[in-house]
Amino acid sequence: MPADLDAHLVADADLDPDFAPAFVVDAPARQSAPVVFNAPHAGDVYPASFLAASRLAGLSLRRSEDAYVDALFAAAPALGAPLLRARFPRAYLDVNREPYELDPRMFEGRLPGYANTRSMRVAGGLGTIPRLVADGHEIYARKLAVAEGLARVDALYKPYHRALRRLIERTHGRFGLAILIDCHSMPSSSVAREEMGLADIVLGDRYGTSCAPVLTDAVEEALRRRGYVVARNKPYAGGFITEHYGEPAARRHALQIEVNRALYMDERTLVRRPGFPAVAADLTGALADALPEVAAALGPAQPGLAAE
Repeated sequence: MPADLDAHLVADADLDPDFAPAFVVDAPARQSAPVVFNAPHAGDVYPASFLAASRLAGLSLRRSEDAYVDALFAAAPALGAPLLRARFPRAYLDVNREPYELDPRMFEGRLPGYANTRSMRVAGGLGTIPRLVADGHEIYARKLAVAEGLARVDALYKPYHRALRRLIERTHGRFGLAILIDCHSMPSSSVAREEMGLADIVLGDRYGTSCAPVLTDAVEEALRRRGYVVARNKPYAGGFITEHYGEPAARRHALQIEVNRALYMDERTLVRRPGFPAVAADLTGALADALPEVAAALGPAQPGLAAE
């Protein structure tokens, strides 16, 4: 493991388990676009209590992390839009799930009756509190107390979604329109194949239900113009966030963007590739082209909405 990654984990291990803060909003001085960016899986703060409870260490524990995705989309404020980014890691708590998708195999004691213990994601070990990292290894050396799991939902999941909902509602209230860009990365081994080869980017719009077609079309075209191979909905159609916040009939649109990790980092060492700045610039440029076009196509605020 590279020394810089060792130092990264050791330094973060000294942070308070409450993360302080759990998430950050990078906002422009004045929001000028009806857009909100979200990076829910880029968190890289691993508190000492989590490291102590895990049977994994170093890179093994970071396999579920969308490493550097917040940096790929860091220019969001320059586009006139806020970027919400988690600091807690996905392996600790996954906000792209229902609040209580919990695996009873992980816990000492009985889960509350409202917990969803039978979802496909729970069966795969990837619930709200994951049992496995992305490569299939068990995270914990012991079972967790039910109270500990519920406390994570209260302390991290619920405040994160309140913040995301507030950003979307404020955007919608100001512009009469809200576009959520949900930012993720994917391992190259999982990417759907096209005739042109491995997809560089997968756009997920829940098969056309989470946003107007013009949004997916415009982003895809802008990325293709920059030479990227783009697929739709396979293997990633969008998760809980895209489904939950995408309400096209209410002028709230959500699109998930999955970027192939091999484009910008070494997937084995998690070290950024020299081409990282170019990928980030291409993403920024594509969205800078597409989003104003989408906002114009979707039209001005409807009468009665508090748009400026």
